[in-house]
Amino acid sequence: MRALHVITGLGVGGAEQQLRLLLRHLPVSCDVVTLTNPGPVARGLTADGVRVVHLGMAGNRDLAALPRLVRLIRRGRYDLVHTHLYRACLYGRIAARLAGVRAVVATEHSLGDVQLEGRELTAGVRALYLAGERLGRSTVAVSPTVAERLRRWGVPGPRIEVVPNGIDLERFRFDPERRLSTRARLGIPPDAFVVGGIGRLAPGKRFDVLIRALARLPSDCRLLLVGGGAEEGALRRATEEAGVAGRVLFTGERPCVSDSSPDGSTDLDLPSLTSAMDVLASPSAEEAFGLAVVEALAAGLPVLYSSCPAVEDLPPAAAPGARRVEGGARAYAEALAAARAAGPGSRTAPEAARHYCITRSAAQLMDVYAAALATTPQGASTP
Repeated sequence: MRALHVITGLGVGGAEQQLRLLLRHLPVSCDVVTLTNPGPVARGLTADGVRVVHLGMAGNRDLAALPRLVRLIRRGRYDLVHTHLYRACLYGRIAARLAGVRAVVATEHSLGDVQLEGRELTAGVRALYLAGERLGRSTVAVSPTVAERLRRWGVPGPRIEVVPNGIDLERFRFDPERRLSTRARLGIPPDAFVVGGIGRLAPGKRFDVLIRALARLPSDCRLLLVGGGAEEGALRRATEEAGVAGRVLFTGERPCVSDSSPDGSTDLDLPSLTSAMDVLASPSAEEAFGLAVVEALAAGLPVLYSSCPAVEDLPPAAAPGARRVEGGARAYAEALAAARAAGPGSRTAPEAARHYCITRSAAQLMDVYAAALATTPQGASTP
């Protein structure tokens, strides 16, 4: 089988890194097209031996990109096209059908109740989404919560498949030596209590809540923010206003896999940074899955979260170290103080982390591929 994955961009993000991890475990010959931003994940995929093509799309309304994508799909003679993220799902589904590929699968990574990848869920966004959705064979939801949101939107239930995000358990396994070396590289004292926050630096992630919560905690507490985004400047100003600028460390975007630089050195990757943390806090009010929470659980960290379908869709006993926090800075400060008082745990991964093993997710996705190749889409019209 030859498959083409079409994605909006390949910067360091949850969907982008999930694609790279999946391709390491899918027994399929895969190429990747990125519509925009051939960033760090594109370089990582190339290092893995995956062919990556940058389509050079100029913007959401760059219709000239569509025939280029159609020609690329035809030349590749792909059996299946798999799209990821809103813009790529729309253009990729249309291009695949125009190119004659009828086995088209899309993964919905980021559908919330009130936003889609940061977009407000207007009637126009919904109508365009549903029109494009009919051109595919099935839509993959990364959690039962997202599947239910899709059904409420009007996507027929039989067209929805649930394939959760997956993680590399071994890579996130806690390593005490890595903890010490990572803290040394970051200039964090060995005995400091480190609160971690992982994700895009965007308003919806509410990392300002953690900054204000830190101001209520003792001076030996630190905040390690892992991620990049347009909100970084505002968050840095917030640290100044809260009087905690010296206790907050911004690491920028970090991959799940550490790749060598041209000089042979390696940057700190996400598993190294989770090893350095004592607790993961995720104050985002709305998530489609909660990948950072699951990765933290795999590292044996206690987790405080506001929204995490990956945890909420499982029995409570699957993630005993995860606790939901309702409220803002005061509530998080109290929860973080309680986590600190409880002391370090065993740092072993709970059942919830093992449930989301990447090999299981890859096997489930292969079942979706097999069904897409075996069945002609019902009710799908030719564009």
